[in-house]
Amino acid sequence: MSKFMIHPLVVGINETDQGIMTYQKGYGKRIYLPIYVFYLEGGDQRILVDTGMEEFMVPPEAKERTGLQIMEFEEALATVDLRPEDVDIVIQTHLHNDHCENTYKCTNAKVYVQQVELDFFKAPHPLDHRYYSDLLDDSEVITLEGDGEIVPGVRVILTPGHTVGGQSVAVETHKGTAVITGFCCNGDNFPGVGPAVTPGVHIDALEAYESAQRVKEMADILIPIHDIEVGRRGKIPA
Repeated sequence: MSKFMIHPLVVGINETDQGIMTYQKGYGKRIYLPIYVFYLEGGDQRILVDTGMEEFMVPPEAKERTGLQIMEFEEALATVDLRPEDVDIVIQTHLHNDHCENTYKCTNAKVYVQQVELDFFKAPHPLDHRYYSDLLDDSEVITLEGDGEIVPGVRVILTPGHTVGGQSVAVETHKGTAVITGFCCNGDNFPGVGPAVTPGVHIDALEAYESAQRVKEMADILIPIHDIEVGRRGKIPA
């Protein structure tokens, strides 16, 4: 089985409230929320987890305050010697626009997404305004129903709640199983002691809670999908 190195590439950043990440906790605390593309280096397939935002504005002083290098998609891929057309596989954690705006540029990639997430993406409820159904071409998509292996050493775990069909990505590394969460959260969702904190934005709070618990328990290395410290690490595991 291949052992992978994970490269978190920052392709956008927002300033927001901590309560957006942690349900009923942290309101009033302003935070920066990085948008990542994760490149999984290893094996014979070039794999991305999510593709981030295509158009964004960097808040003033964000780079100085976070220490993150915030790049356009193509520029970010170039740091790991890739072009969009080189990508073989894109695993979509979910289909909110900030996770899939650059997917169309990966013209040779197979795109893996949960079937229930794709269905909701095509006909979203008005309550969830972050789905733009023109971002994904059906001809590119391979749909999944629940947990499954993508390639040896990389598998997806159905983790709904934030969205109807969010999927986390378990990646085997030389230091154990790293899990990229399939729901929007940061380090404050995973205190060292006690249960995980439910993601602040969700379709179903109970499912979101259970999904957070599941990934916390199974991960040797936990990668909250919007955590600043993830980008500061450069590559995972170091």
